[in-house]
Amino acid sequence: MGRMSEKVAVIVGGASGFGLACAELFASEGATVVVAGRRGDVAKKAAKEFDGVGVTWDITDFEQGKAVKDDIMKNFGRIDAAINFAGYDDVLPISQITPDHLEPMVNVQFNGAIYFLRFMCNAMAESGGGSAILCSSLTAHNPNVGRVGYAGSKAGLEYVAKLAAVEYGNTQVRINCIAPHVIETAMTSEMFKIPFAVETVRLQTPLKRMGHVEDVANCALYLACDESNYVNGETIRVDGGAHTQKLPSDIDYALLGIARPNLAAGFPRAAIPDWYKDELNNSDDH
Repeated sequence: MGRMSEKVAVIVGGASGFGLACAELFASEGATVVVAGRRGDVAKKAAKEFDGVGVTWDITDFEQGKAVKDDIMKNFGRIDAAINFAGYDDVLPISQITPDHLEPMVNVQFNGAIYFLRFMCNAMAESGGGSAILCSSLTAHNPNVGRVGYAGSKAGLEYVAKLAAVEYGNTQVRINCIAPHVIETAMTSEMFKIPFAVETVRLQTPLKRMGHVEDVANCALYLACDESNYVNGETIRVDGGAHTQKLPSDIDYALLGIARPNLAAGFPRAAIPDWYKDELNNSDDH
């Protein structure tokens, strides 16, 4: 018997990336998996691959969330684990932020995640307990230019997990976060088309390798199953130790450009940044 045998797991964003890896792993461990997503047809198609169930759920839609929770409880009678991977990244510095950019991102990354907790944790409380898991990001710990909406929301979610752990603790519902490093998924696919950028990140990671979606899925399985039943209000960073370092800076890119000129060809950030050229030109050392 698998570690998730006879358990019902709901995975929002389970049709691709981290979510799909989790859905496949949970199903292989015996769980009945409900794949939820804004595009219900995509969720249903993914769920068919492992005899799961696909449902439409835009987590920013409060009424839809209530209906999904009620339908799952009606059909299965319980929810044992729920994971939210819904989200997107849209890089823009604070100096250029507009409501049209910021508000939809915060609505998905932060508000929707709280609605997710409300419905899933309430359902798990009704059925005797369970595990809710939020997806944070290494960028919530290591600042990076242009991610105030994304990383700011993720940092907030880590504190929300602590608040929820306090509120739901007496119902035996646990709430934790996973904070992955940059890992190749549909959301990060453009970066992974640039070997120079990937190599810069790899060199800033103590394990000297990039992560995989399976690394996140294995952590989620641990948090969802009984082996972690005393872990609550925690954030686990799945990052190869990268949180002990910093994210690559302009100077890091420039140094790698010098060390790996062939790899850096055509990549603008491989050059010495203009601001540092200005410092050199204005210094008293020459």
